[in-house]
Amino acid sequence: MSRAMTNEGRQLRADARHNRTRVLEAAETVLARDGLSASMRTIAQHAGVGLGTIYRHFPTQEALYQAVIIDRAQRLIAETDALTDADDPGGAFFEFFTRIVENATRNKTLSDVLTKAGLDPKADTADVSRDMRDVVERLLVRAQKAGAVREDLRMPELLALLGAACLAAERNQWGDELRARTLAIVFDGLRPR
Repeated sequence: MSRAMTNEGRQLRADARHNRTRVLEAAETVLARDGLSASMRTIAQHAGVGLGTIYRHFPTQEALYQAVIIDRAQRLIAETDALTDADDPGGAFFEFFTRIVENATRNKTLSDVLTKAGLDPKADTADVSRDMRDVVERLLVRAQKAGAVREDLRMPELLALLGAACLAAERNQWGDELRARTLAIVFDGLRPR
């Protein structure tokens, strides 16, 4: 993952990067817990930084919310990218799929908050979406070459299945047991016959 940058594209000092990371983590937690009533002051207290630190990095609440979206997506890309080097390509592919669906369930509250704030969780994420698609495609190709995933599965079908599973998990707040049973059935259909 690249080092944090300012809006002007300058690289941040190590302590500023650390503070920025703490603020983003705190904002994600506080927003998920408190919703739109979350204040910048509460986020600063949770992060252990001063209010001025938040405003130096994020001039508005909306800028902070948008940064939370991008940060969350970049973390997911980094986790997914790490799976592309796994010794078991099939296991990595199915672990990725499971992780994405688990994230959808956990992140519903935050997504709802951001949508209510008038932010599109997908806005300004074209680069992030492209990067995610690239790492997912590498996972798919490696799993297919290893014989763990059927050869006729292509990205459009994979993304449709993944999107449908995430949407169902998010809207219905699947528990661990239901998610495991449902994904076992989906995964059975993705394996070679």
